[in-house]
Amino acid sequence: MAVVAVPILTDDDLALRLGDAIGLAIEAVGDALVARAGGDLDAPPRWMLDLGAGRLVFTVGAERRRSRAAGFRVYDTFPDRGAQHAQIVAVFDADDGRLRGLVLGDLLGAIRTAAIDAVAIDVLARPDAATLGIVGTGLQAEHHLLAAVAVRDFRRVVVYSRDPDRRRDFANRMGAAIGVEVAAADTPEAVAEAADVLVLATTSRRPVVDASAIGPGMHVTTLGPKFVDAHELPIAVGEAADLVVTDSLPQVEAYPRLFFLDVPMVELADIVAGDHPGRARSEELTLFCSVGLAGTEVVVADRLLDAFA
Repeated sequence: MAVVAVPILTDDDLALRLGDAIGLAIEAVGDALVARAGGDLDAPPRWMLDLGAGRLVFTVGAERRRSRAAGFRVYDTFPDRGAQHAQIVAVFDADDGRLRGLVLGDLLGAIRTAAIDAVAIDVLARPDAATLGIVGTGLQAEHHLLAAVAVRDFRRVVVYSRDPDRRRDFANRMGAAIGVEVAAADTPEAVAEAADVLVLATTSRRPVVDASAIGPGMHVTTLGPKFVDAHELPIAVGEAADLVVTDSLPQVEAYPRLFFLDVPMVELADIVAGDHPGRARSEELTLFCSVGLAGTEVVVADRLLDAFA
């Protein structure tokens, strides 16, 4: 049997060109959302294989409009994750089934999610939004900041996490990286009160900010848990929002646990494609519930393989 060379990208490859990777991911996600609105993105809910001590989580998808890319992502939820626990994204040609390439590592997932949420910020936040607030200082928070400033010209960023040293380090490091003032706040409420756009990027099972700090005119994105018994965003914020948006209604409905909001939701794809007006007034409160639209990791991986491999 002949040995076929398959292009492979790793976290190291993406980190070397992170700014370019995020820009390409935002473009790819935008294209995928337009395809979804037109019925050209296959994006079923994720599927999990329970192995006892942990799970393997699979997402699959195919984009039939532009990239003609199909494939899957698989990652594990085992508690002790070492170097050999990397995510795998496999990209195939939708026309002939040829394996186009692989992307290994956790970075693609962070970039993809940040790209989706950046697109949501771009189409939902007020045109004059000037201050970005972030609660959380982990991998997702870092890449969401980089993606957000790629789509909007924020003049200031305010960040909070429970560890004072981590939030100060994040502020110093990311401020130098983006060339915009990044200030560390002492409370999550201080972040929310200063922000036009607020991103919650935590793993908290309890609300991380008081609902009273979130008001009209803001755009809020929640990445973390979104279940009735575990949610980083107060339910009152979702109930008060004028417009609640998600990237995948099928994923919301397929969760094995009850979603934390019982309100009408709009798909981001419909807003991006112009089928829904999105924000109607500057004083509206908009909320984006990021759940991970299947297929987008394949489309992003395909775009990065084309550019970097």
